[in-house]
Amino acid sequence: MSKIFKIAESLYEWLPNTYTAAVILAAGSSTRMGKAINKQLHRINGVPALAYTMMAYQQCPLIREIVVVTRKEDFEEVYSMAKAYGIKKLTQLVVGGATRQESAKRGVNKLGAHVKYVAIADGARCLTTPQQIAKVCMMAYRHKAACAAHLLSDTVKRATVLGIVQETVDRTGLWQVQTPQVFHTSLYQAALIKAEQDNFAVTDDASLVEHLGYQVRLVECGRSNIKITTLEDIPLATAILNYRGYKK
Repeated sequence: MSKIFKIAESLYEWLPNTYTAAVILAAGSSTRMGKAINKQLHRINGVPALAYTMMAYQQCPLIREIVVVTRKEDFEEVYSMAKAYGIKKLTQLVVGGATRQESAKRGVNKLGAHVKYVAIADGARCLTTPQQIAKVCMMAYRHKAACAAHLLSDTVKRATVLGIVQETVDRTGLWQVQTPQVFHTSLYQAALIKAEQDNFAVTDDASLVEHLGYQVRLVECGRSNIKITTLEDIPLATAILNYRGYKK
């Protein structure tokens, strides 16, 4: 057992109000995949991407239950997937909304009052590890809002729509945001209310909390915590899984 898991398992002895649920968002249209199939169901090394994601949250000792937000037509396949891959923490499936923000809201609103923290995750971010989840959760327990991320190392340029460079951007302090994004549930719910009042739409849950005026802590989770977005991501994800020595 890794050191971080030992620390995580001891948390419940001195932080009793940290009951954490994962809300996994898997209702995307997959338009950039160029296929009608839900990208979270695309198989990598014979295993659906969503199964890898669910297994990571299943194996993290800080996650007590899992809610998956997906399309109604995918319910049967997700339930079968959960049974096949031993996802015992799955408590319910929720129909997704028209936007990611709406899907996250629907998932969080299904959580009981006993849930003190919510870890919101992209279903297609299938290379997230249980250790990364635990790291972000533990940061959130200290600061109420934390987000997986990776500090940029490449040169960044701003350009026109025609690809003409306008400037080279100073990358100091620039991060690529990932999931999980973990928040105290009352804080996240307050952020949702504020966003609705202001008609504030985002594609990132941390932005909701930032809009509320609350500071979000970033947790370095490396560049391999990628999200499956296009078909080009499949061989990369396969290579990373093979490098890790994953076996079905």
